[in-house]
Amino acid sequence: MVISEALKRVLAQATAIEQLGISVSLVNDLIFRMLFTEGEVSVGRFCEVIRIYPQIIDDLLAQAQHDHLVEVAKASALRLSYTYRTTEEGLRRARDAMERTQYIGPAPVDLQQYEQAIVLQTGVKQRISPEQIKQALSHLVLPDNFHRRIGPAINASSSLFMYGPSGNGKTSVAQAIANLLAASEPIWLPYAITVGGQIIQTFDPAIHIPRNQTDPLDKGDKPRTGQLGEVKIDRRWRLFHQPAVMAGGELTMEALDLRFDPVTKIYEAPLQLKANGGLFLIDDFGRQQISPNELLNRWIVPLEARVDYLRLQTGQTLQVPFRELIVISTNLDPSDLVDDAFLRRVQMKVRVDAPDEKMFYQIFTRVCQSYYVPFDRESFLYLMRKWYQEPKRPLQAAHPRDIIKTILSICEYESVPVRMTPDLIDEACNCYFVQAQQAV
Repeated sequence: MVISEALKRVLAQATAIEQLGISVSLVNDLIFRMLFTEGEVSVGRFCEVIRIYPQIIDDLLAQAQHDHLVEVAKASALRLSYTYRTTEEGLRRARDAMERTQYIGPAPVDLQQYEQAIVLQTGVKQRISPEQIKQALSHLVLPDNFHRRIGPAINASSSLFMYGPSGNGKTSVAQAIANLLAASEPIWLPYAITVGGQIIQTFDPAIHIPRNQTDPLDKGDKPRTGQLGEVKIDRRWRLFHQPAVMAGGELTMEALDLRFDPVTKIYEAPLQLKANGGLFLIDDFGRQQISPNELLNRWIVPLEARVDYLRLQTGQTLQVPFRELIVISTNLDPSDLVDDAFLRRVQMKVRVDAPDEKMFYQIFTRVCQSYYVPFDRESFLYLMRKWYQEPKRPLQAAHPRDIIKTILSICEYESVPVRMTPDLIDEACNCYFVQAQQAV
């Protein structure tokens, strides 16, 4: 991983309060909220949670002690090993801090610093080779040279619109892209950002996966891999796999805006902010609770300008970077969902069609291998003739998996060896296709 000198300066460890880029009162509030919730807190515990340089914590505690807001509960030979608690006056100060917000965690970074870090890390296009993309898609049966349809969009980290009949692998392709990005260049991200005294929590444990689960930064060390040379990293930042956010029919406009919790008084970052530096998939586009036009209008400016605009409860508008690969997937006719103005802003449009009989055969044999079901050619030909050719049923890439899983369930229920026979195919297809018709 090649790190620019500019990024090193942004991520460098702050050793004095004025280097943090945030107000002293914000850090003091974090200290007093910890004292309020935990009672007695050691300097080491403060550093573990707030993740800033120990000397900064010690200096702020020394000032608070001078102001009779805290007192030493346990002393030792070194000040950095002291444990503190609040005085009566300090307890009032802690209650005031809890009134402002209940956030306890790593100290946030300034919005401007966050923007600099994201732009510096995404400004240089990552080079993902055709071989890497083909390898990422190798578990799927797709048309020849399919990788050429999506590769340029992945390399440019811009936008991709996939459409076509359901059940033919659009979501699987998107997941393969997400896995590919996660295995490529990692990204430095903060736990939270601040603007106008407000805290926006950007870290989401379901989305942001540390590059190394045993992160050396947790112990205050420099990274073992030496990505930044001799520069120590500010521990408010952490190295993550590129994030992947996937939203389907449950997506609402509220999820794309800052969400303010009136109890904790903390803002939660919208999905696109959490996806910065990675991938944002909108699956089943057109089936959301909001209209396609509303959703598309929300994306037109970010797709073109690569910035997004968010609004605080105070009415203040924030400009934040919008640096992610947008993948939109739909089973519906694009001409019924979007206009030309939007499609012009989407770099690549890819139709994912139903498989032909040759591809369907390849998918079926792969599924049999993965589920350890002995493949029987005569039974497969029977399936094709009776359940597809005679009723003129269209082939779908998802059918082999679903039919084989149903056969497995039948065999397990009857406690018989797993096998592929015309009788079992009839039983499985009678269940599967009848249910599919009812669902429609």
